[in-house]
Amino acid sequence: MLRPYKGVSPQIAAGCYIDQSAQVIGDVVIGERSSVWMNAVVRGDVNAIRIGANSNIQDCSVLHGMLNKYKVIVGDWVTVGHSVTLHGCTVEDRCLIGMGVVILNDARIGAGSIIAAGTVIPEGTVVEPGSLWMGTPGKFKRKLDDAAQESIMTYARNYLGYTEQYLKEIGDL
Repeated sequence: MLRPYKGVSPQIAAGCYIDQSAQVIGDVVIGERSSVWMNAVVRGDVNAIRIGANSNIQDCSVLHGMLNKYKVIVGDWVTVGHSVTLHGCTVEDRCLIGMGVVILNDARIGAGSIIAAGTVIPEGTVVEPGSLWMGTPGKFKRKLDDAAQESIMTYARNYLGYTEQYLKEIGDL
């Protein structure tokens, strides 16, 4: 469901799939061919949320900012796994955010990084580009090699295929 908040409506680019069970509210901008899946909540009521092109926000994830302080920024080609919480943080391009991850206010995930399933990234943490982090609290494990970088893109491309199929099913292509 797309709905305005305080007169501001979500802006959804061409070729996006927003599942009918998802809630996309207020000051949200979603780039081309991105997707928001079942029961996800993208709540742009207290601050802006920006999702780049070719990114996917999977089932039961929650994106929310902090009033007058922290937006949620998700770059291009980002995979946000099932049941992730992104709160007032920035995730740069080509990242894989594993299932059940929590990323808190003012954290920044550098481009080409993987945050392993179940990891909690504390407030204000800076993850250097091309890094693997895991644990609670999240800790740097290693730099990612070319194979890991390609795996990030594989997940993102898979979701472009799912998006295309779902749009065909509902007749939007």
